Amino acid sequence: MEFELEYSPEQEAFRGEVREWLKTNVPHGISISPRDEEHPREEWELRRELGRRLGARGWLWPTMPEEYGGGGLTMGHSIILHEEMDRVGLRLIPYSDSASLAAPSILVWGSAEQKNAFLPRMFRGEVVTFQCLTEPEVGSDLASVKTLDVRDGDEYVVNGHKMYIGAAHGVDLLWTIAVTDPRAPRHENVSWFVIPATSPGITIMPMDLLGSRGENGDPEGYKNDIFFDNVRVPAANLVGGENNGWKVASTHLELEHGGGGNVARTRFEREAREWFKTARIDGGALTRDRDSMDVIAEMHIDWEINRLLGLRNFYLANAKRPTSYGGSQSSYVRKTAGLRMTNLMGRLLGYHALTTDTEYRICDGHIESQQRSGIINVHPGGTTDIQKLIMARRIGIGRTTQEEAGRIR
Repeated sequence: MEFELEYSPEQEAFRGEVREWLKTNVPHGISISPRDEEHPREEWELRRELGRRLGARGWLWPTMPEEYGGGGLTMGHSIILHEEMDRVGLRLIPYSDSASLAAPSILVWGSAEQKNAFLPRMFRGEVVTFQCLTEPEVGSDLASVKTLDVRDGDEYVVNGHKMYIGAAHGVDLLWTIAVTDPRAPRHENVSWFVIPATSPGITIMPMDLLGSRGENGDPEGYKNDIFFDNVRVPAANLVGGENNGWKVASTHLELEHGGGGNVARTRFEREAREWFKTARIDGGALTRDRDSMDVIAEMHIDWEINRLLGLRNFYLANAKRPTSYGGSQSSYVRKTAGLRMTNLMGRLLGYHALTTDTEYRICDGHIESQQRSGIINVHPGGTTDIQKLIMARRIGIGRTTQEEAGRIR
């Protein structure tokens, strides 16, 4: 069965245009890191500049409406942009940070005024946005948030504490959920807000975590605690209507779980496959060891399954076809495959997998990073148990009606 995509002559001509543009517009000095959050400030600024350049051309969000700063292009053009960015070791949407969740949610649930106020800046890569969901007592059960947002005339006053938020560098807008009616039932008591990060009363404190690693291996705190102390937010920044936040959440969470899909193979996959061909461990070639080849084959299978599930979800989302449990299925497979990858790398390389020794620095240290991220990534964006619960509800197990997927367009 053939899974590779085929392209028309017009699409291949567009590929050539993109490839030439990247040659002259990717800022000099950008390197590849296992995670975008680990870049030093200087390179982070270069990546922000690349995001703005892509956004000015409509290529940062190629399929989004031109009237709001998107490219207005087809799904095929978007796939080519993703592939060409990946070919040079870079990615597309991360240059607008978690606006990848906020922007589509505003497109679905925002008013005309909100779309005009927020979307152009997001689609053009002009602002950095953090999503603020998790709280000290609230993780995957998002409907249990405690952060309180009280109406006061034309403003809301926010008090609460969010954690595991954002990255190591600056932020312009916070995209968050809060309780607006403490007396109402669950799912009918929360609302979504866009909050300027410079608002008085906001304190952002870096967290020292297993996944944190600075330029020299020192903890840099690329996740943060965020405290809201009587923060005033214009009522115009309420998205989707008061106490209607759970419907907005259905869009946000569907995208976070993988309902929007993805298309490209990662640079690490390509480099790892090439490295395996010549790698030597304990004096012998990996390719001559049957057990090692079995491990490499298992990793390749996981990579391809993840890619194909992402490609399917990307097609369904952009073709505006009906969706169901695909996002959570992709998330579950990605999380469990990442954990398997951690174990497989350990079996293959032994203690070398835990080091950043030059000889084993595939894709600028991705293997060592994988030993941490494979464990960590089982939890964010809904745990594996949450993904299984969502899949069961979408299939209709244990309920009289099947739960619908969140709107993403």
